[in-house]
Amino acid sequence: MSNVTNRLSSDDIGRVIEMAWEDRTPFEVIETEYGLDESRVINLMRRELKPRSFNVWRKRVTGRKTKHRALRGFAVGRHRCPSQRTR
Repeated sequence: MSNVTNRLSSDDIGRVIEMAWEDRTPFEVIETEYGLDESRVINLMRRELKPRSFNVWRKRVTGRKTKHRALRGFAVGRHRCPSQRTR
């Protein structure tokens, strides 16, 4: 377990998980906001999710263009859902 994930509160961990599930939030944004690169996000998800949920998430994000800025073929801003305004 890394020092960065040790410093995250349970609210922060919940938010990282939420961002990881969002299609339009790239891993680079999670790294900027929480200091977790893609491999650390994967480890956090593996640790925090049930095995089946982790496998579903991993299958979903593997190779997904919107989860990696370098693979994006379009120029869009970061998507924010209405509930994010309060965070």
